[in-house]
Amino acid sequence: MALTLDDIMAQSKDVVARVIEDELIMAPLNCIGNMDTELYSMNETGKAIWSRLDGKRSLRTIAREMAEEFSTALGVIERDVIGLVEELQKQKMVIVL
Repeated sequence: MALTLDDIMAQSKDVVARVIEDELIMAPLNCIGNMDTELYSMNETGKAIWSRLDGKRSLRTIAREMAEEFSTALGVIERDVIGLVEELQKQKMVIVL
């Protein structure tokens, strides 16, 4: 099922996320100990999205906040938010509330 901007998402409790040398490194718990799986790192935009996935804000609200913070067109940020969150959802790193 495709996400919409009205969806409210939260970070999964089944993911470990740590900032190491200003880089957000993430690993689903099901991959710990499995050397064939990947760790994920986030750029500044990804970090900003991840920090807002609090189970209270819609993806639309997150996009609006970020468009203002980064002085970027809302449509561009909306696509970025949906794209990243869809990928995180595939990896079971976020949940829909």
